Amino acid sequence: MRLFLKDSERRPDPVPVKTDDRRPLLVGLAIWVVATIIVLLFLRPLSDSGNGPILWTCAVGILLGLAGLIYAAKRPK
Repeated sequence: MRLFLKDSERRPDPVPVKTDDRRPLLVGLAIWVVATIIVLLFLRPLSDSGNGPILWTCAVGILLGLAGLIYAAKRPK
């Protein structure tokens, strides 16, 4: 078995599939918003048990989701 092919033996690259990345980004963003609401409801017990910083995890998830939406909107189609 060979581990490489010569350029003359390669098949052409397939055409890239056009996708709409906004829908999965919006679903993920909605999940992070729901998680933030749940964490805010239970923030006192979480803080008392030492798990208060989990709110920052939710905030970072929302910020990354928004950054992804901006990137997806500006990316050439």
